[in-house]
Amino acid sequence: MKGLARGHLSITVASTANYFVPRLWATFRMRHPSVSVSLDVTNRAGLIRALAGNETDLVIMGQPPKDMDLVAQSFMPNPLVVIAPPTHPLCKARDIPLQRLKGETFLVREQGSGTRSLMERVFAEKGLDPATPIEMSSTEALKQGVEAGLGLALLSMHTLDMELALKRLVVLDVVKFPIMRYWYIVYPKGKELSLAAQAFLEFVIQREPEILARMQASWPPLKKYLESA
Repeated sequence: MKGLARGHLSITVASTANYFVPRLWATFRMRHPSVSVSLDVTNRAGLIRALAGNETDLVIMGQPPKDMDLVAQSFMPNPLVVIAPPTHPLCKARDIPLQRLKGETFLVREQGSGTRSLMERVFAEKGLDPATPIEMSSTEALKQGVEAGLGLALLSMHTLDMELALKRLVVLDVVKFPIMRYWYIVYPKGKELSLAAQAFLEFVIQREPEILARMQASWPPLKKYLESA
């Protein structure tokens, strides 16, 4: 891998993963400056199409589909938290019962989004039936909507570095949250990876500590949840 002189890498990532993948790629390029990349950001439906059609070298996503023959390597926790604007009455509350969220309006991603599917599954598991959701087409729109006071949202900690640092959003202390999920790097079983793809896969798996450190700096309470996960 040290002798990797050139090559091309095609990566397809979930829209939420796009908050940290460019940083990974920038560091990888410092080691392998002659390797070029094509980065496609899409929703879950697009990720599954890319895998089914073998259209990309590697996919970075949340939960891989169980009905496809894939190699899926987990490489980093993906904590999901409930966020609110700093003016919300629950911001200073501790150990908020899940049922307290029942009457809250939630902002949600569009149908076909992995975040939307996960939120619906999690809320069903926990017996929650929030007020009529407000649908938005991107994570950025969700964050801006929450900041404007339109409602709450369930989002990955990976998307919140700037907003938490600037105190534009607050992570609510809800019982049984964060929900710990994982990021996976995925490709079809039997696929022969190029040298560039293999090098990037190994590199990504090694970067977990530095990414987790940045997340903990954004929200220090995360450390205890990571230790107990």
